[in-house]
Amino acid sequence: MRHPEWIKVQSSGTHETKKILRRYGTSTVCEEARCPNQGKCFSKKTATFMILGNRCTRNCSFCAVKSDKPLPLDYDEPERVARASLALGLEFVVITSVTRDDLPDGGAGHFASTIKALKLKKERMQVEVLTPDFKGNVHALHTVLHAAPEVFNHNIETVPRLYSKVRPLADYDISLNVLHAAKSLDPRIKTKSGLMLGLGEKESEVLSVMRDLRKSRCDLLTIGQYLRPRKENIPVVEYIKPEVFDHYRMKGLEMGFKAVASSPLTRSSINAEALCRDVRV
Repeated sequence: MRHPEWIKVQSSGTHETKKILRRYGTSTVCEEARCPNQGKCFSKKTATFMILGNRCTRNCSFCAVKSDKPLPLDYDEPERVARASLALGLEFVVITSVTRDDLPDGGAGHFASTIKALKLKKERMQVEVLTPDFKGNVHALHTVLHAAPEVFNHNIETVPRLYSKVRPLADYDISLNVLHAAKSLDPRIKTKSGLMLGLGEKESEVLSVMRDLRKSRCDLLTIGQYLRPRKENIPVVEYIKPEVFDHYRMKGLEMGFKAVASSPLTRSSINAEALCRDVRV
């Protein structure tokens, strides 16, 4: 299926951002997951760092990141991410990762080390983490939160009915519980989640997921169009029109989300700092 006229993806090109990322040997989800916003973000010298390697222990059908036996931990990575962030001039850094079910803590300690390295480099640095579910391990979650990120993000991704096709090794209830536990462990932290549309979900299902997220005390929500990154990934069922995204944004604000970003090219990390600024008091 060709992209409709309302979806225009900017070419990534060659930017100073890529040179800085290569200089410090850091990986980004922008490149590994073939994000359609890569060109737009790189042109503004911003990126979402992906830690814990580039091999995932899960096999989500929507994701372009390679599923394979992971490599050993790179203990120098937190420092390199911090140095790259300074070189890019970032004040707000988003850190995500592959899923590492092979590690006892799911990589939580590595997240914590990266957060600490960033804040040591720049005292007022703000950090958003987009983590896997850690198999629901609350101790792992506590490790991440103890490092004091400003935003904790964990994506619900899709509606429960589609989990077996879209996230076969994940669990809807575990993801909801992770978000609820994060807010319980640190009531001051902003919690965030994201949904993809266009996989065959129904409006009633989307609204039900949004209500479940609010019950889990989720503050911020992103909703975007799923775009097939490779032909090996699950195909797009439907391209959702911009006015439908606007509808979900208004519904989300009515439900009590403090901020909602909803558009075809909205992604979890794009304009993350701006979404935090939009938070309703």
